[in-house]
Amino acid sequence: METLLKVGLKNFSEAQSTEETTALAIKSGSLKVLATPVMIALMEQAAAELVERNVSDDLTSVGTAININHNSPTPIGLKIRAEAMITKIDGRKISFEITAFDEVGEIGRGTHERFIVNKDKFQSKADSKLK
Repeated sequence: METLLKVGLKNFSEAQSTEETTALAIKSGSLKVLATPVMIALMEQAAAELVERNVSDDLTSVGTAININHNSPTPIGLKIRAEAMITKIDGRKISFEITAFDEVGEIGRGTHERFIVNKDKFQSKADSKLK
């Protein structure tokens, strides 16, 4: 398994809070504020992209655990930034600290785990459920 991953590596993902990313729009709530699942997806994207850029082409990672607190609402119109930092590497398991911010301050924080897998083997295993 060829990787360049190391503790302390960081990555960032950015998005905009829009009408389509609200809790009301995705049906995770009834307000026009950034939906928690959207914030979590941006956080996971930062972690996934970090791994993807630092492993060989035959490998990727899959999310296996996430624990998030969403601490502050974000209205439509603000930019959102998620940060993922590797905190531990245990074989193929990668642990992250993940944080999200809007233009005013921190909106969420938590931990995330991803597992490095062979792309073809993992896809084949998933596809075998269709047979």
